[in-house]
Amino acid sequence: MAKAQATKEAKAAAKAARKKASRERRTQLWQAFKMQRKDDKLLLPLMIGSLVGIIAVAVLIGLLTGALVFLLPLGILLGLLVAFVIFGRRVQKSVFAKAEGQAGAAGWALDNLRGSWRVKQAVTGNAHLDAVHRVIGKPGVILVGEGSASRLRTLLAQEKKKIARVVGDTPIYDVIVGNDEGQVPLKKLERHLNKLPKNINGKRMDALESRLAALGGRSGPGMPKGPMPAGAKMKNVQRSMRRR
Repeated sequence: MAKAQATKEAKAAAKAARKKASRERRTQLWQAFKMQRKDDKLLLPLMIGSLVGIIAVAVLIGLLTGALVFLLPLGILLGLLVAFVIFGRRVQKSVFAKAEGQAGAAGWALDNLRGSWRVKQAVTGNAHLDAVHRVIGKPGVILVGEGSASRLRTLLAQEKKKIARVVGDTPIYDVIVGNDEGQVPLKKLERHLNKLPKNINGKRMDALESRLAALGGRSGPGMPKGPMPAGAKMKNVQRSMRRR
């Protein structure tokens, strides 16, 4: 009896937790929508236009085929879905635009990758806030640099040489995030990584992660965990890093 009561209470607690999480997600979405609407004057016209357009097409086809009762609800659902996708993509575009060029932006983007990527931020860096992040995925090992390209080349070469000793024949790629020739823009970083060839499986990824964790490495000094505000005082940041 007591066990059944405990199970019932656990289910009730889990249900309450799900409801709370759902409310929090809705609140976050609404806040994101309000913020985006202030900066993006095209957001509402695009969302409303897509919703109305898809519903109109559904009604037209429904009238012509005699299936309006079926197609109208489908058109409304599809219109809402497309409007939500437009909202999500414009929010993402806005976030990346604000983050681009700020120290820590690439590390933040890597931490938000979708999929089975293993990210280690700032495995090496310097007092100028140039940093190299390490990513393990199905392509192999990817070193992602952010900062000054001229200084990053040395950091990338050193890190590549160090990890090559322990990863065997696993491919090692290097990427510099930026907008110059040969670099990958921040907003296209995830797409670039996903386009790399798949060379290893999950079991090999686990083994590589263990080996590289044992290898250790110096973290980039004071590298922020997210994009640093544009007004941050670099001299003060560098002074605090040297104290570490």
